[in-house]
Amino acid sequence: MSIDYKSSGVNIDVGNEAVKRIKDKVKSTFDKNVVTGLGTFGAMYNASWLKDFKEPILVQSIDGVGTKLKVAQMAGQLQGVGEDIVNHCCGDILCQGARGLTFLDYLASDKLNPQEIEDMVSGMVKACKAANISLIGGETAEMPGVYIKGEHDIAGVIMGVVEKDKIITGDKIKAGDVALGLASVGLHTNGFSLARKIFFESGEYDTSSRFEELAGSLGEELLIPHHNYAPAVLPLLEKYEVKGIAHITGGGLIENVPRVLPKDLSLEITKGSWDILPIFKLMQKVGGVSDEEMHRVFNMGIGLVMIISSDQVDALKKDLEQAGEKVYQIGQIVKGNQDVKFI
Repeated sequence: MSIDYKSSGVNIDVGNEAVKRIKDKVKSTFDKNVVTGLGTFGAMYNASWLKDFKEPILVQSIDGVGTKLKVAQMAGQLQGVGEDIVNHCCGDILCQGARGLTFLDYLASDKLNPQEIEDMVSGMVKACKAANISLIGGETAEMPGVYIKGEHDIAGVIMGVVEKDKIITGDKIKAGDVALGLASVGLHTNGFSLARKIFFESGEYDTSSRFEELAGSLGEELLIPHHNYAPAVLPLLEKYEVKGIAHITGGGLIENVPRVLPKDLSLEITKGSWDILPIFKLMQKVGGVSDEEMHRVFNMGIGLVMIISSDQVDALKKDLEQAGEKVYQIGQIVKGNQDVKFI
């Protein structure tokens, strides 16, 4: 009996079919600076226009969507995770004041399904277009024996740019500055291992389950795509001196805000200063999770924190709201030990 690659679990023809399906969609994100098409060994991007910057600084970030993929598979809805990975990465480089330029993706599974690849990439394309980012390349891998049957993995790499003297580092933050919290739309891409344990490990609920607290099904609520704050925030960085930005991802407010604080300062957050989304209240009730654990794992309704001088708070809040964001004044910077305190 002759042995070939297909008999080992890797189907090259299926991989080619997946690429064929996504090729035109991906090309639709290209701007005039994309030099290569799909299929080259390396994607090239013309950066000659950076001469318009005094000192352009490239900012890069890589991330994944974690076990949100398992919920998406349970619900048979994979497009949203494509949006998740792009929007999550945009939020990470926004913390330093950078806008996205290019995006690369990595998709892997035990066995490629062209329709599933098309769904995930369609989500990336949608998010890239909304953010004016070019999806210039990626990798699609079929790896039987590495991934469990039916499992996927998805990751993304973003490259952005910021003027050197516009980089947001947090070093200008001082006591008396104010923290504004921009509302999240749900779990975004973090905390799904705990969410899955709460709802699905017992077998009592599934993605079609309904709760009076939620507007849609449990799956619909959990799979709301990660919100991208960059379109609203980036234009305002030219108008205001934003001293610090924290993307509230894994670790919640407790772990993420200190990443932008000077060592001798803390953020005092006022409890009840924003609307905690129904999904978080439901998880806490069903799972019997403590307040501290909820705030360490989930964003609890705040997806981005911006720190600014008290005399600019009202104007920035108004402009953010006019840009479509829901904004809360959640706390104040005080002397401390680079941590977050709830009062």
